[in-house]
Amino acid sequence: MNPLAFRIVNVFAETALAGNPLAVFEDARGVDDATMQALALQFNLSETTFVLPSETASARVRIFTPAFEMPFAGHPTLGTAHVVREIRRAGDRVTLEMQAGVIPVSADGDVWTLTANAPRPPRAAPTAAALAPALGLQPGDLDRAHPPLWIDTGTEQLVIPLASYDAVRRANPSPARLSELGGVAGRAMAYVLAREGDAVLARFFFLKLGSVVEDPGTGSACANLGGYLLATGASLPVRLAIDQGEAVGRPCRLGLRVEADRSIHVSGRVIEIGRGTISL
Repeated sequence: MNPLAFRIVNVFAETALAGNPLAVFEDARGVDDATMQALALQFNLSETTFVLPSETASARVRIFTPAFEMPFAGHPTLGTAHVVREIRRAGDRVTLEMQAGVIPVSADGDVWTLTANAPRPPRAAPTAAALAPALGLQPGDLDRAHPPLWIDTGTEQLVIPLASYDAVRRANPSPARLSELGGVAGRAMAYVLAREGDAVLARFFFLKLGSVVEDPGTGSACANLGGYLLATGASLPVRLAIDQGEAVGRPCRLGLRVEADRSIHVSGRVIEIGRGTISL
């Protein structure tokens, strides 16, 4: 196999060494599924993407965590679009074919915006009495006016509004309790947030090898927050600035727009910090 070129980019980054890191392989033709999965484990980032030719979009993209393939994820979409713009000379409007469908992405300089899929009908979540101990919180820490819901705009996740920024910062999920919440293929994913005006503080937790891991910046969860706003009858249009990653030392800034036509848009800055090759 010829050397495989890759790039490292940080997504939702306001400075070079912030944001959520992503590895993007520029040309994955001839790379089989097992090798893609092994390369994602080798890099051990939250996601690694592989660019392939597409007959219906600017590029086809496959997204792997170190343990499994995902149909859609936000920061891989924005970061990969940034790379595809250059390697395919695609301009500032890119379409990426993913398992979840063709995702339109556009750029204003290095700030990229994706248009998420329309949300599927939401599913009811466990009660506050069940969720609170799973998050290491008290039932009163949940926002009583905004019930938690399972939302899916590409990847189903549990969206849990909390009563305050303080509650978001105090969240400390239990691996055993979090696993009991269920999710896609048994993968529990919890997105906790609190809103103050047009600002949101958020954290995203998932399980990896039996331990709770916190993601620095989660575009799919941001899109699902848009789906949550639609499901709960929020006044439209709405624009929110979402801060995430504070607790893990990787500050991320995400933008969310939900327009009057009910379309959901997630944005963030992408900064490339390195390139290399892998020889197999």
